[in-house]
Amino acid sequence: MKPMSENETPEPGALPDEPSGDTRCGFIAVIGAPNAGKSTLVNALVGAKVTIVSHKVQTTRVPVRGIAMVGASQLVFIDTPGIFAPRRRLDRAMVDAATTAAGDGDVVVLLVDAQKGVTDDVARILKQLATVDRPRVLALNKVDRIRKEQLLALAADINARLDFGATFMISALKGSGVDDLKAHLAAQVPPGPWHFPADDLSDIPERTLAAEITREKLYERLHQELPYAATVETTAWQDRKDGSARIEQTIFVERESQRSIVLGDGGRTIKEISMGARKELARLLERPVHLFLHVKVQEGWGNDPERFRNMGLEFPKE
Repeated sequence: MKPMSENETPEPGALPDEPSGDTRCGFIAVIGAPNAGKSTLVNALVGAKVTIVSHKVQTTRVPVRGIAMVGASQLVFIDTPGIFAPRRRLDRAMVDAATTAAGDGDVVVLLVDAQKGVTDDVARILKQLATVDRPRVLALNKVDRIRKEQLLALAADINARLDFGATFMISALKGSGVDDLKAHLAAQVPPGPWHFPADDLSDIPERTLAAEITREKLYERLHQELPYAATVETTAWQDRKDGSARIEQTIFVERESQRSIVLGDGGRTIKEISMGARKELARLLERPVHLFLHVKVQEGWGNDPERFRNMGLEFPKE
C-alpha cells in the first residue's frame, strides 16, 4: 500500500505513468445502509486494504478514498459512512458526509444487502438518490446467501422505485461479480486526466490511516463491551533514522468505566489492541512500527467541535 504522507500532494501534470492516449478518471461514491458491506467492497475493488472493516455498525465515519486502475481509467472510490436515521450529532455529521459524497461523485453505486432487502434505511436512501443527478448503479451484495428468485424480485423492486443504469449481483467478501462491476464503472467515468499517480491506492494521510487501524482493532477486541462513542487520534509521529516509525495515539472514551474496559486487567486488553494495530501498520506501511497507546476520558467528546475537525467531519449545528 502507498498511503500519502502528511506533506505529499500530487502535482498536476506530473504523473509519469499516465499513458499518452485518451484517459478517464472519476469519483465513484459507494453508498448504502450501515453494514451493507461498503468498506469490504471498496477494498475488493481497489485490491488492497484502504478502509477499515468491522461488524460494528457505522464503523466508517468519514469518506475514505481508494484508487484503482482499469486500463486507461482511474477510478477513485469513496467509501462513505452508512446512511441511516441520525439520533446524535456525530450521526448527523456522518450522514451529511455520505450525502455530500453522493452528490459530488461522478457515479453513485448503491450497495444493498440482499439478505435484508429494502429496509427503512434503504428506502430513505432511494428517495434521496432521486434528487441526485448522477449516473446510478445498483449492486446487490451477499447474493450467495439468498435464492435466485428472491434476488431477481429484489432487483426488480428496487429498479421499480428508482431507475438504475445497471444492476450487479456481487459478493464483496468473496469477490464474485466485483470485476464485472469495476469494468462497468471504468467505462462510466468521464474522459479526463488522472488525479493521482498510477501506483497510489489511497489518498488517506498516514496519521489518519494509523488511527483508523487502531480503531478497527479496538472494535475487533471490544465489539460488545465498548460503546460506539470511542475514537482514536494520532498525536505524535516520528520517522526514525533506522527507517521505522514511532507513533503515539490517544483513545478517547466518555467515561472512566470505559477506560477500564479498554485497558483491561493488568493492561492486557490495551496490549492486545496495540499488538494487532502495530502488526497491521507495519504491513501496510512496509516498515517497522513502534506504537504507544494512551486512553483518555473526555466526557461528551461527541459534542466537541475539535474532535469532529480531527476526524475530517463538519460539526453540525443543533
